[in-house]
Amino acid sequence: MARVVSFYLPLWPTGRIRKRLGKDAPAPEVPLALAGREGRRRVVLSVDLAARKLGLRPGTPVAKAQALYPDLVLMDADPDGDRLGLEKLALWFQHRIAPIVAVDAPDGLVLDTTGADHLHGGELPMLKDMVHRMAGAGFRAKAVVADTWGAAHAIARYGRAPIAIVPSGGTASALADLPVEALRLPSTIIEGLATLGVSRIGQLTAMPRAPLALRFGPDVARRLDQAFGRIGEAIVPVRPVDPVEVSRNFAEPIGAAETIARYIGKLVPLLCQGLDERGQGVRRLDLLLHRVDSRTEAIRVATAMPVRDVKRLTRLLCEKIETINPGFGIERMVLIASLAELMDRRQTVSSLIAEEEADVSDLIDTLANRVGTQALYRFAPVESDLPERSFCRVPALAPEETKDWPEHWSRPTRLLARPEPVQAMAELPDQPPLFFIWRGVRRKVKCADGPERVFGEWWKNDAELTIARDYFRVEDTSGERFWLYRAGDGEHGETGSQAWFLHGIFG
Repeated sequence: MARVVSFYLPLWPTGRIRKRLGKDAPAPEVPLALAGREGRRRVVLSVDLAARKLGLRPGTPVAKAQALYPDLVLMDADPDGDRLGLEKLALWFQHRIAPIVAVDAPDGLVLDTTGADHLHGGELPMLKDMVHRMAGAGFRAKAVVADTWGAAHAIARYGRAPIAIVPSGGTASALADLPVEALRLPSTIIEGLATLGVSRIGQLTAMPRAPLALRFGPDVARRLDQAFGRIGEAIVPVRPVDPVEVSRNFAEPIGAAETIARYIGKLVPLLCQGLDERGQGVRRLDLLLHRVDSRTEAIRVATAMPVRDVKRLTRLLCEKIETINPGFGIERMVLIASLAELMDRRQTVSSLIAEEEADVSDLIDTLANRVGTQALYRFAPVESDLPERSFCRVPALAPEETKDWPEHWSRPTRLLARPEPVQAMAELPDQPPLFFIWRGVRRKVKCADGPERVFGEWWKNDAELTIARDYFRVEDTSGERFWLYRAGDGEHGETGSQAWFLHGIFG
């Protein structure tokens, strides 16, 4: 089942204008509206949050808006600039979320995330990340995933929740209470339905089709069928600037996995040849399969470093053939190097001169495309005295850092996600515990080493100005070794609660 995300930016036009004006933009509390022409009338096309709170809505004549709201800042709309900005945003999401991303003008995007959500931890984490990224850029956003473009578009614009997931098969119940405006119908049809007393999609779906088609034409039935998935709606993705791309059209639609694999094997060498001419290697590869019913299936694979190895790329793509739903057949295949980087030419190492370094990039690529790039990483040191801040996650094949792990005190092989409180008895101010109780088990300390005093990072947080921790390496009578600390210096209450915690376990 296809999964489609509608990404809605309700304040996109005015927000983009504010970003463009920078310091010259009106203050956030000053209402801003953009005006343009609808036929012969000059009307308000979009408003910001301050104007919306005053009650101003798109469609209001400009003269009326100026009369009702004297403090309103009115500027000319820039539809071409809005669309160009959306296209740039679509390319940005195409690089990070899914290969099929299109502009849903004038204030949104549509993404086909079928088979891509697991690379981001699932649908909910993916949507939260998208909304969070836009919030960081200063834009409010709503994101909805559903089975169809029409359903996701409707719920994103007329639903209440900023993030919503419509389960597969739940489109009918999710759309029933939404207004008919959510179906992307022309205003003349909406006004006509209002005269009939039809205001909700549920009411509209219960009406016979023939009288509706006779009175309003085919648009009503078409939009209903698109929203409920009875007919397909093609999502034409944006294209990166001048990508390396190869394609193959078929006189007869194909659908067998073996046939798809055979043509992948024919397209990849052509793509690698184009990459070689530019001196590039691919980092992200998208295979788009256009079906005869206007739907597009997509496969995305990524590599940890620039690659143009025909066998490796062919294998990575063929491993995902089982995720393709060919429907009634595939009539066109397009292979795109959506992200490519310059690739250094290196001389092959001779065994007579030096030992060749083991290349694990192929294994990394295989694992990352199965479990997701976010699930494959390694740890790198960070300059921080606090143990929980002394490391970070980096890509598996990221360059080695010049910083190194601290050597003056050994660190446990396993650091707990959060320090766990323990009950302990120790002589103050700087003696190790005689025993401690962790997870209901009493452990008598046989020997210990410490304390290692660690202070808070006062330059990051005022609350850490006075805190201190005393760490001890202890070994119990059974031979197990633990890393304990006391929150405080054992003498002054402002340095901590003086409670004991277990932070790690030695191997």
